[in-house]
Amino acid sequence: MDLVASIYEISAEFPKSEIYGLTSQLRRAAVSVPSNIAEGYGRSGRREFAHALSISLGSLAEVETQILIAERLGYLAADSRAVLMELSTETGRIVVGLMNSMERHAKAS
Repeated sequence: MDLVASIYEISAEFPKSEIYGLTSQLRRAAVSVPSNIAEGYGRSGRREFAHALSISLGSLAEVETQILIAERLGYLAADSRAVLMELSTETGRIVVGLMNSMERHAKAS
């Protein structure tokens, strides 16, 4: 959720010509990370939750790519890129930790 909030805040400074382009794509990818986690958690079964976590990691990779594109296009300063990438890395650690925890619990059952 912190990553999403930061992306919304920083992308508000992107050129208005990107509102339906990179700004929208970056925001949608960022929102899909916690949304997929919530949806997977709300479904029944570990397999569905694990699948949702995997989708979240894919969305996170999209976010990271779009952050780098924004920097290359000059829409994002290096310090902002660093902040967003650190948040993304931490989010990825959390998702992978959830996946590993589920795997350990599945083996123990």
